[in-house]
Amino acid sequence: MLPVFSFILTAIVYWGAKRLYVRVPRAYLSPLIVTPALVILIVLWGEVPYADYNTGTKWLTEMIGPGTVTLAVPLYKNLGMLKKHAAAITAGVLSGAILAILTSILLAKAFHLTTSLTESLAPRSATTPIAMAAAGVIGGIPSMTAVFVLITGILGVAAGPLAIRLLRIEHEVGRGVLLGTSSHTAGTTKAFEFGSAAGSISSIAMIMTAFITFCAAPWILTALMR
Repeated sequence: MLPVFSFILTAIVYWGAKRLYVRVPRAYLSPLIVTPALVILIVLWGEVPYADYNTGTKWLTEMIGPGTVTLAVPLYKNLGMLKKHAAAITAGVLSGAILAILTSILLAKAFHLTTSLTESLAPRSATTPIAMAAAGVIGGIPSMTAVFVLITGILGVAAGPLAIRLLRIEHEVGRGVLLGTSSHTAGTTKAFEFGSAAGSISSIAMIMTAFITFCAAPWILTALMR
């Protein structure tokens, strides 16, 4: 019964969080923040074992793959814009992805984090599967990296729209590159709220960031950790 309860609980909480966000569209009420917070509290209060919770909800996690494939639809619809701004998108994502790795390592060093935590933090801006794989390659702790990726996504959803408003970023390319590069899937979900074009560009930025992070993180870590 607990696996079934876990699935129903997660679905109802997410549905409620979505309804709340539609009525009150504040960043701190994003379903990405509200849903896990409420589910964790209820699961802890009810003393539901993680194994039972995971059994009932793991297929939701497995839907990430098909869900990512559906991003191809808006990409195809905005193919003309993507081609037109290919150079700007590439330059923006490349600089953003490299900067994310650099700042992660430098902040870790500033706070005297251990080497393994620094290696876990470095790929935080990539999507979870790529970030965890990169952490495994460079010597980090993949489970810690998953936590850092989640925190990055939440901060991106909260701070991204504020940065767009303060910096007066009006162009769809700028909005998409900012959100997709800085906060992966969470940022891309937010970008689609600005429009299909911003969401499509954010999807491309997210994929490129994952590739750049996986390739560049080991080199940058080696250079800065000597």
